[in-house]
Amino acid sequence: MEQTQIKKIIEAALMAVDKPLPMKQIQSLFKTDDVDKSDVNKALVDLQEEYEDRGVSIVEVASGYRVQIDQDMSPWISKLFEERPPRYTRALLETLALVAYRQPITRSEIEEVRGVAVSTNIIKTLLEREWVQVVGHKEVPGRPAMYATTKEFLDYFNLKRIDELPPLSELTDLDAIDTQLEMSMPRNGEKPEAQGDDSSAESAEGESDTEAAETTESIDAEFAEEIAEQAADSNGSVILH
Repeated sequence: MEQTQIKKIIEAALMAVDKPLPMKQIQSLFKTDDVDKSDVNKALVDLQEEYEDRGVSIVEVASGYRVQIDQDMSPWISKLFEERPPRYTRALLETLALVAYRQPITRSEIEEVRGVAVSTNIIKTLLEREWVQVVGHKEVPGRPAMYATTKEFLDYFNLKRIDELPPLSELTDLDAIDTQLEMSMPRNGEKPEAQGDDSSAESAEGESDTEAAETTESIDAEFAEEIAEQAADSNGSVILH
């Protein structure tokens, strides 16, 4: 089969699905043809190069390859969606960041670092978003659940592996990023669901903005900033299907 035809088939397949397409599944498209893995790899590389100057890209994330709208198109494409995405609170971002950088981690360990209780709504939201999952239970009294990030987390933040999270030296201001998050568009053209973690959840924890700043100093506050930055970068990327 000619390389041009291979590219067309792969491009059509990526457009047809609403989730990342694993390499194994892409290869399965050519089971009855004389096409090997190197041909598929070359076609994907060629497609990525061809898409470089467009408003969409072919990217590889943890679950496979997908076609998505570039982030810098967000100011225009976001006008197609009436509802605003949910605003992620500082408390939720800090919790997610600690899971990402210190996984596996228990709820009590997160609370020890943050210095305040972790709202049940925060854990519920992260589980419902499928950004974190229970990967086991710690062998201590009570056997608390241990949390780690998921492939969905990696996909959402445009990562192939967790070690692709930028180092802590490349961090920016959380409040500025949080504003960007609030104005970012939803992914996949979905209407965003109401999040369990809102301003009232933070109030229930008894954590004021000042207290949050005091309890997330130094490296722990930087964890949250990095996740927020990643979310701001990826929220403008909408999958085409």
